[in-house]
Amino acid sequence: MRAYIQRALRAALTTLTLSAMCASPSFSAETELLNVSYDPTRELYKDINAAFAADWKAKTGEAIKVRAAHGGSGAQARTVIDGIPADVVTLGIPSDIDAIARLSNKIAPDWRTKLPNEALPYTSTVVFLVRKGNPKGVKDWADLIKPDVKVITPNPKTSAGGRWNFLAAWGYAYEQNGKDAAKANAFVGQVYKNVPVLDTGARGSTVTFAQRGLGDVLPTWENEAFLVFDEFGRDKFDIVVPPTSIYAEPPVALVDANVDKKGNRKQAEAYLQFLYTDQAQAIFAKHHYRPIKREAAKKEDLALLPEIKLFKIEDYQGGWDDIQKKNFDNGGLFDQLGKASH
Repeated sequence: MRAYIQRALRAALTTLTLSAMCASPSFSAETELLNVSYDPTRELYKDINAAFAADWKAKTGEAIKVRAAHGGSGAQARTVIDGIPADVVTLGIPSDIDAIARLSNKIAPDWRTKLPNEALPYTSTVVFLVRKGNPKGVKDWADLIKPDVKVITPNPKTSAGGRWNFLAAWGYAYEQNGKDAAKANAFVGQVYKNVPVLDTGARGSTVTFAQRGLGDVLPTWENEAFLVFDEFGRDKFDIVVPPTSIYAEPPVALVDANVDKKGNRKQAEAYLQFLYTDQAQAIFAKHHYRPIKREAAKKEDLALLPEIKLFKIEDYQGGWDDIQKKNFDNGGLFDQLGKASH
């Protein structure tokens, strides 16, 4: 079994272990933080957490351990709402943190004002991973509706990556069709007719495409595309950068109710502030995320993140409450498209 799949299995076991730990008292003298995060950040936060622990130890003398739980962003938000004692959340889309704030009151409603850059320590965008040589000639979003192109993308009901892919396709079509929402809706419907399977998370879709060999194109965040290169070799896949894509916003937030209950607010706040340091920003770029402080990253890492014309979906659809409701809540556009295809 490839190391790629082994890591995914280990991560799943880690999540189960965390759940068990949360159900019983901890007797560790070491301060612990729990970061509930989304699928593609497993490798990223392994490095971030180690760097923060070392930095905190050097500054305060206190030993600290940061544990991470990963899964589809929407599903992860639900675990926090349902009681997993996350100290911080680092999720894939703003609407998931909004849901925690709205449904559980564990996060302050104005969480985006608590940290720099609207609580975005880094950003990303969606590119295409294709088979070597790009046999289906995928160059832009319009190619995803070709009858012979099979698209692998996660379920937007449970995955932030799935939602970004959905919104990226919609925004592309909206721009291309004179800002006609009906035509954009129809375009997205055509894309999803070419989707043979909907995994619950972005990492699951990556495994489906790269390991199981299904599909012709995987719309995915840049870090996932490069991860496939690292795991499987560049002789099997190519990355296609479309001329236009979406400005993806993976935000972070403090889970106020939990840190106040556990008495570790100071450490949790320091952890989130650390994400904006030059050291952390360089780690983001190393893992192929787009740091907000480009000057902190190595030039060779930035060279792999080309300039793309990016659009913000808020400019087309309004605030995140509206975006979530119109597209992904029960009865929203995604559900409507599914009914129309049957």
